[in-house]
Amino acid sequence: MCGIVGYIGNKQAYPIIINGLKRLEYRGYDSAGIALFDGKKIQLSKTKGKVVDLEARVAEEIETKGSVGIGHTRWATHGIPNDVNSHPHCSNSGDLVLIHNGIIENYASLKTELINRGYTFKSDTDTEVLVNLIEEIKKQEDVKLGKAVQIALNQVVGAYAIALFDIKKPNELVVAKLGSPLAIGIGEDEFFVASDASPFIEFTKDAIYLEDEEMAIIRLGREVRVRKIKNDKLVNANIQKLKLNLEQIEKGGYDHFMLKEIYEQPTVIKDTYRGRLLANKGIIKLGGLDDNISRFTNADRIIIIACGTSWHAGLVAEYIFEEWTRIPVEVEYASEFRYRNPIITEKDIVIAISQSGETADTLAAIKLAKQRGAFVYGICNVVGSTISRETHSGSYTHAGPEIGVASTKAFTTQITVLTMMALEIGRVKGAIAQSDYMLHLRELELIPGHVEAALKSNEKIEEIAAVFKNAKNFLYLGRGVNFPVALEGALKLKEISYIHAEGYPAAEMKHGPIALIDDQMPVVVVAINCNHYGKVVSNIEEIKARSGKIIAVVTEGDTEVAALADYVMEVPDTPETLTPLLTTIPLQLLSYHIAVMLDKNVDQPRNLAKSVTVE
Repeated sequence: MCGIVGYIGNKQAYPIIINGLKRLEYRGYDSAGIALFDGKKIQLSKTKGKVVDLEARVAEEIETKGSVGIGHTRWATHGIPNDVNSHPHCSNSGDLVLIHNGIIENYASLKTELINRGYTFKSDTDTEVLVNLIEEIKKQEDVKLGKAVQIALNQVVGAYAIALFDIKKPNELVVAKLGSPLAIGIGEDEFFVASDASPFIEFTKDAIYLEDEEMAIIRLGREVRVRKIKNDKLVNANIQKLKLNLEQIEKGGYDHFMLKEIYEQPTVIKDTYRGRLLANKGIIKLGGLDDNISRFTNADRIIIIACGTSWHAGLVAEYIFEEWTRIPVEVEYASEFRYRNPIITEKDIVIAISQSGETADTLAAIKLAKQRGAFVYGICNVVGSTISRETHSGSYTHAGPEIGVASTKAFTTQITVLTMMALEIGRVKGAIAQSDYMLHLRELELIPGHVEAALKSNEKIEEIAAVFKNAKNFLYLGRGVNFPVALEGALKLKEISYIHAEGYPAAEMKHGPIALIDDQMPVVVVAINCNHYGKVVSNIEEIKARSGKIIAVVTEGDTEVAALADYVMEVPDTPETLTPLLTTIPLQLLSYHIAVMLDKNVDQPRNLAKSVTVE
């Protein structure tokens, strides 16, 4: 949610900031703005809408000269999306300019106090309150900008990533973080600030990722100084080498990032198990797991916490962990877990799953679990993210940057890691037969090729999408380990096409959803050849008897379901526990093509953000 970009150096700031904002569009936003300092005055332009709208506004309103500036894409919290509420915000004097990702929860009381002191406000945002609070402290305490920021942030309650500058000190940027990500790129006599490294990847490979409750004063001609906000203690900042490259964050000839990422899945699944899965030797090597294997084998229970698509990956894991490890598993929405009084003991293991590693609810749930004594294992995609630092141990997926808001390759790489974990824990514990262990190692190694085969049905799936693009509702059904795939398929369709869709266990259809079925209702059924096959066939018969339209995901060569269904999408044969890695592929493509045919913004669906860093 929201995107922050800043620059100070010897180049013109505008092209760096505007291109950086474009790279952060995946985070989800409803307005955009930019502030540049040309040495004399602030050049400020902001607008409701997209970055392309901001470019048009800039061309009409301001000069784009200046080697210091900040830019922002806003996802509305306090105040509706409009030009006035867009960031950046200036203080009443016009000296301070600030951008902010997060929520200041006590902004109302702070605003009242500032009004009593003579301040006026143009917007409805909490951010304008913060910039004026900093100005008031700077004036009353007669302190430098950095100190004023520190004092102000010790008075606010909430979450933030901020960047600001003072036109009286144009060689300095001040940034700070609590709960929202912020990276500082370090170049030659220049510095970059952004919500992630993508806006500055072509300029430098050196970056500092701020920890929570840290701030940095970035001044030309000297090293970045990082301090703790609470006690002003100087921090030895860790400069990391970025592994991201520019090619990874470009579309590479595809029409949309989502389609590119769907087609990347054979590669990223292989990347995720490369060096970890040694099928010919019968070995799985996961460093974070190997170092803590006894904790898992002696655990009373595994609790998986996640949100959205990651929660669906956790549901898949519940089936395979209980099958192969015989350890009880509970899967919790992180947003619910943190707001009740969960029973957690030192014998529990909590697995936290997040693509970005910055999901606010998941981070809060991690902190709760650690307070209660649980061992917390993280699975995320972004190296150096907050979850990777907050958990006791963990494993990275290797999906590469996922720009499309609707998650695809993150889902399959998460399942890949979880599958390897379950197999290895089961082997060490003696809960899985050695023959089954070896079979699944070999079959998992074949999954990238199977995904490539499933992707070859793209044109056929596009034809099916054309038939159902105008449907108002969809049902998705699955059984066993493919029930979460049904949930994920429905979520994908909702996210990017805005068509109402619901996923259910196929056997639950008779307990309510069957009332919805008529000749206008498409029903997507995951009906692969598995232990539940006969039951799923019966469910399909019940749908057909009520004139429902059947779109079935079937195992290659299937004849029985193919004879009943109106349309089929085939996937290669693989052991049932591995099928979610394949059955999700045609559902991703179906959602994608329907959304494209409806002329929706596939990569940036309305109201959604890639990383939910505020509640």
